[in-house]
Amino acid sequence: MNDEIYMEFALKLAQVSAGQTSPNPTVGAVIVKDGEIIGFGSHLKAGCPHAEVNALQMAGKRAKGSTVYITLEPCSHYGKTPPCTKALIEYGVQRVVIASMDPNPLVAGKGITLLKSAGIEVKTDVLKEKTDELNKVFFHFIKHKKPFVTLKQAITLDGKIAAEEGKDQKITGKEVQKDVHLDRERNDAILVGIGTILADNPLLTNRYGNTKKQPIRIILDTHLRITPDKKVITDTQTKTWIFTGSDVEKDRIANFTQSHVEIIQFSKPSIEIDEVLTILGKRQVSKLYVEGGKTINASFLKSGNVNQLITYVAPKIIGGNSALPMFGDLNVQKMPEAYRLTFQNVEVIGEDLKLTSILK
Repeated sequence: MNDEIYMEFALKLAQVSAGQTSPNPTVGAVIVKDGEIIGFGSHLKAGCPHAEVNALQMAGKRAKGSTVYITLEPCSHYGKTPPCTKALIEYGVQRVVIASMDPNPLVAGKGITLLKSAGIEVKTDVLKEKTDELNKVFFHFIKHKKPFVTLKQAITLDGKIAAEEGKDQKITGKEVQKDVHLDRERNDAILVGIGTILADNPLLTNRYGNTKKQPIRIILDTHLRITPDKKVITDTQTKTWIFTGSDVEKDRIANFTQSHVEIIQFSKPSIEIDEVLTILGKRQVSKLYVEGGKTINASFLKSGNVNQLITYVAPKIIGGNSALPMFGDLNVQKMPEAYRLTFQNVEVIGEDLKLTSILK
């Protein structure tokens, strides 16, 4: 029972830094000796000391003979920081309790093997489900080498994203706007289509978050219709990556010489979602927030690359045939062919609803 209590504390420590450790996992650690917590820590940012090291440094010499609770299997390889297993062994800890196994091939059981070889008792799978959920983005990224995709949209009660084509119209309240910016802060990149850029001219930045972290702006623009005067081009707070097709001429691309702007041109005329995600994965984008219109939404859903949907529903009804739906054509002809979802969470934000769901 005590193991679960201390692991719960380690989990809370890990949750504090959720969204700021990408592409690394979120990890918390607690060190206990003679029923007393003598050290604790979390991994705050990629390249910074890991949770175990922070906790060991707090405990100091008292760590010898202690029990260490860690939400994720300690690393056993040299990366930007030394291996945590080495530190645990050198400090002389007696027992290590682990919640989740690390799927990273560089670790994947090797950390536990090294600890056991050093005579350290190891217990696993304590609060595993909770910690697996906390690191679902990291696990997905390691397994698929592609970012975890969240498809976000704000709609009216009758499923509309705008009353008219080409108009920037706020559907939800200010409370939702702040919540969206907090989610932007937690993601590595935001993706939209060129239609959104031409219609709304958005900044696509985090303006209400708790940190200065800015996600990379990703624009899908097959024919490079974007112009140099758009905010995502003139604003230098973060990078802007524009994906375009092979038919775009080089002199058109040459118009974009800004240091924070990069044109990524495919070798074929069209842009495929799978290829975009593969490129983003190679660039260490592990979490992607898609804020597109009906065409982008439909393309992602049909590609099979949507891991989570966040849908804000406003208590409004537009009606009519000209209002824009959340999705374009999905080739669904009969109800059994519909995409099926499982609602994971429902909450009230201001006057609006926030629905979090996954595909079945």
